Amino acid sequence: MSWQRFILDNEIFIRLGCFFGILLWIALWEIRSPRRKLSQPKARRWLHNLGLTVLNSLLLRLLFPAAAVGIAVIAEQKDWGLLNYYPVPPLLSVLLSIILMDGVIYLQHVMVHAIPLLWRLHRVHHADLDYDVTTGARFHPLEIILSMLIKFATILLLGPPVVAVILFEVLLNATAMFNHGNLRLPEKVDRIVRLFLVTPDMHRVHHSIEDDETNSNFGFSLPWWDRLFGTYKAQPRAGHEGMTIGIERFRDPAKVERLPGMLMLPFSGDSTGYTINRRSWKKEP
Repeated sequence: MSWQRFILDNEIFIRLGCFFGILLWIALWEIRSPRRKLSQPKARRWLHNLGLTVLNSLLLRLLFPAAAVGIAVIAEQKDWGLLNYYPVPPLLSVLLSIILMDGVIYLQHVMVHAIPLLWRLHRVHHADLDYDVTTGARFHPLEIILSMLIKFATILLLGPPVVAVILFEVLLNATAMFNHGNLRLPEKVDRIVRLFLVTPDMHRVHHSIEDDETNSNFGFSLPWWDRLFGTYKAQPRAGHEGMTIGIERFRDPAKVERLPGMLMLPFSGDSTGYTINRRSWKKEP
């Protein structure tokens, strides 16, 4: 049995195994070497953040039983997409697919910061008052549905190999948990790793309460997009221990750290304050 066939036949088990394995690994790493002291009760945050993750997973299974992999199978069978139309060596096709799909995730992330209506959904992710591995899976169900539809469109246009889609999904989940981890990496190690992979210190800047810092470091897996498009910011002004996590107007734990409040957050207040198309950001001195 080829490794591609093995991955296809065991896609669900591979994804679940990777998710829980990496979640446990990052959680233990956070206990051993935390970067910041948490401000909220960890058990409560984990219960509600992971509860939202479970809700999203069930919703996606209900609405899109085949998920992204099913769309990739259809595209491959119908010869839809650029990589199915033009002959590309298999390994190069997989690498190109992963890189290009990651680029789409970067653009999608910028989009949800630029469009006020979409920022309403995305601010559920940013309103977390602490920053740890569970923050990486904390998204409003409507944003999760939007993200899946964008993946479908990308797959139909690009025509990536099915194996590439599975690998990309695993990589995206793994790196989201890693770069949202409350992890202390040695400074020299962080400088090297962030040349190839988004690190916790790099992405944590994006969760700053300062609006111009929130609108930087949009990458989830590959760090090159931020450098290429000028959205890279090396460090937060207040330092990683001194910076405040979250959104200035949403500081009530009863509303932002509990599942009912998270679900209602997009419908609370207005959508001003953090959208990237504003011209009144706080600037560096």
